[in-house]
Amino acid sequence: MSKLQETKHKSQNAEKKRAKKDSQLIIRINGKERDEFVALCEGLDSSAAREVRRFIRKFLGEHGHKG
Repeated sequence: MSKLQETKHKSQNAEKKRAKKDSQLIIRINGKERDEFVALCEGLDSSAAREVRRFIRKFLGEHGHKG
């Protein structure tokens, strides 16, 4: 794959990822738990949003989601 093709491929993948995230889920949680969760995620070199998305995908997969 040439450099130009590789760059185009990466750009297309990034665009697909951005396009998929078109909704928000707003939840209310205890502030102390939120802060602990965010700190733990950062300590694991992740983000709270990434971990919540991972949980949702796993939950849907375990409960018969066909997406």
